[in-house]
Amino acid sequence: MEQLLTANVANNIYWLGRYLERIESTLMEIVNTFDEIIDVDKSAGKKLFKRLEIDIKYKNANEFLYEATFGEHESNIYTLISYVRENAIISRAYIDTNAFGSIIEVSELLKQANNDQINIDCAFIEKLSSRISEVWGELTRKQERNTSDYFIRLGKLVEKVDFHLRLKRNKTFSLVIMDEIDTIVLRLNPNAQFVPHGERESYDTILNSINGKINKIIVEDE
Repeated sequence: MEQLLTANVANNIYWLGRYLERIESTLMEIVNTFDEIIDVDKSAGKKLFKRLEIDIKYKNANEFLYEATFGEHESNIYTLISYVRENAIISRAYIDTNAFGSIIEVSELLKQANNDQINIDCAFIEKLSSRISEVWGELTRKQERNTSDYFIRLGKLVEKVDFHLRLKRNKTFSLVIMDEIDTIVLRLNPNAQFVPHGERESYDTILNSINGKINKIIVEDE
């Protein structure tokens, strides 16, 4: 792990991991919600994005897929992949070459789909999910870890907790993931001190704690 990173590079790699995880988690929720709109509750898509503090409108399940992918809001997949691309370009020297190429390809796929205004269906969403999984595979296949790899992993885990809590899911899962976050932060900053958290604590308390830990290694140490 003998690799020196500036605070700017560490921050970009960290957010690369976060945005990738946000896309992957969102795509999974989109597929599940699509089925729910058809079979159970037509307003399921609105409820999902409401938890993300976003209002969307759609008339049917297919329109929901389009709104989730290209809608005029900050959590659409098209916007999120642009953030991934931007962070990948800035930190290109520190990420796997194949992963970088795959990120550009996914970005171009969405750009072309947007320009051509193609019909967005579940097959397209599942294709995106598969490509994002491939990117993760390319980013994590190395046997020996560098500092940059830990920042990518950290971004993935933090976003996993953040997304899970924003959807008001069971806190037990998030607390387990936080243990791994603590392990990585401690590896990057041996002097870091942690406060344990329990399920009775609020979502905001847990998220603020995570952000404080990230500041210890990106703001204070780099």
